[in-house]
Amino acid sequence: MARRIGGAGGGSDPGAGRAGAVVAAGVLAMSVAGGLSGGGASTVAVDSAGVNLGKARSEGKKSARNGDADGAWRQMNMRTLKRTAKPALECVSHSFGQVRDHFLRNPCKSLDRTLFAVGDDRGNVAVVSVAWVGFRNRRDAGEFKKLIDVHGTGDITPLATPLLDLADIRFTGLHYQSRPDSSTVVIAETESASGNVSGETLDALADIASWLPR
Repeated sequence: MARRIGGAGGGSDPGAGRAGAVVAAGVLAMSVAGGLSGGGASTVAVDSAGVNLGKARSEGKKSARNGDADGAWRQMNMRTLKRTAKPALECVSHSFGQVRDHFLRNPCKSLDRTLFAVGDDRGNVAVVSVAWVGFRNRRDAGEFKKLIDVHGTGDITPLATPLLDLADIRFTGLHYQSRPDSSTVVIAETESASGNVSGETLDALADIASWLPR
């Protein structure tokens, strides 16, 4: 689910607005005419390298569900450059805002976070954060998802991008996807690190990443 907008600051950025990430529009709209029967034209979103984002997103999620992160990024004409992961025993110290307040009242059972740097052959690099937040039951997971899906309520703090030898990049929560998985909530967020990675591409990467298994 894409994050709803509501509240100042928000996302993973506890301060004001976006910082550290370079995001550029690089998406083209390619109109494909309908059949000879006179059907209306359709629009296929493609990125600057000609990737059909709809198809890449669909195929990437299939690879992600099978635990094949590298195969998922290849659908986007990208590859894993670096990756780091770290489990945690609690969530309070790894969150902020209303999300942190929620954990004080309703502790999580587990927290696993991973961070990818993915890039293409033209020097475009994105960072992808994935967090798996475990709860006692589906109800607790559902209540947490309702809160964190609202932009401005705080976040799970992604792993620091310097762990991947990148500059410090703040996650804004604007390129975000979450999904429930039994009593776990999976949260994926993306930002551009260098080059021209469009917002649409970042959204597709977040959607794909949300299907990676713990």
